[in-house]
Amino acid sequence: MRAALLTVCSLAMWCASAGAGAHLGELDVRAGSGGMPCFTIFQKDERRFGAPEFRSISVSEVTAAGKSLMWAMTIPPERPFQVTFRLCIPYAGRLPVLPKTTALPLQPGKVYEALIDITPPMPSSAPRAYRARFCLSGKADGPLQVRTLNSGAPDGKGRGGCPG
Repeated sequence: MRAALLTVCSLAMWCASAGAGAHLGELDVRAGSGGMPCFTIFQKDERRFGAPEFRSISVSEVTAAGKSLMWAMTIPPERPFQVTFRLCIPYAGRLPVLPKTTALPLQPGKVYEALIDITPPMPSSAPRAYRARFCLSGKADGPLQVRTLNSGAPDGKGRGGCPG
C-alpha cells in the first residue's frame, strides 16, 4: 500500500512539475482512417531526439470555459512502445487490451487539443510531452478534413477551416 501511495504521489509531483515548466513538442495531427485524426511526432523530432516511449494520450475539447476530455488511452508500463513518425495513433484507439475511455464523437468547427505524454527522454533539451490543437472542417454528412491550429490560438476562432 505504501509503495502504491508513493508511486501515485511521485506521478502527481511529476505531472505538476511537467505542467509548470515542461518543454512541449509540437504534435503532428494527420487525417487517418475515415478522415478522423491520428497523432504522432514530427520526423524532425524523431531524427533529433529519437523515438520517445509512449505513456498516454488524451484529446480534449477546448472552449472559453476550459477543457473537456473527449478520449484518453494509457499504456501499461509493462507494455512500452515507441512513437515514431510512421506510427500514427488513431483517435479512439483500436487495441481493446489497452486502458482507454469511451471516445466521444468529434464535431466539425470545434477546437480540440491532443496531448501525448512520454517517458522522460535522456537529453534535457528533448520535449517531455507533445501537444497540438486541431479541428475538423467540413459537413457532418460529408468528408471531414483535419486542420492543425497555430499553437498560440487560444480557441481557434477565426482560423482557416475552423468556423465558429
